[in-house]
Amino acid sequence: MTSKFTELAIDCADPPALARFWCAVLGYQVQDEEDGLVTIGSPAVPEGKTRAGPVPPTLTFARVPEGKTHKNRLHLDVNPTDGEQDEEVRRLLGLGARHADVGQTGEESWVCLADPEGNEFCVLASRHP
Repeated sequence: MTSKFTELAIDCADPPALARFWCAVLGYQVQDEEDGLVTIGSPAVPEGKTRAGPVPPTLTFARVPEGKTHKNRLHLDVNPTDGEQDEEVRRLLGLGARHADVGQTGEESWVCLADPEGNEFCVLASRHP
């Protein structure tokens, strides 16, 4: 028996706002919203049941009272799908991301950003399937 990666839970202060940001980043849509909890996912696979291959994971944003205090130990990597890395970084900065310093040397092929609540993520230079 094995398990599938189907969902990533993210603690945050403002689930609807952070969900909107990540919907814009990933081309996702809100799948479920209730008090203090918002789940987003791919519109192409609404519940992951109509696709034979891997199912894109959903992201669930949960309201918590405490703020982020340290660098994330787990983060998302994103790949531009229809443009180059520098174009995607500019787009994401326009959506509300900001540059993040997690100890980079300047030699990395990725760009480290943070979402509006400070969660780090990387924009990769090469595309992966």
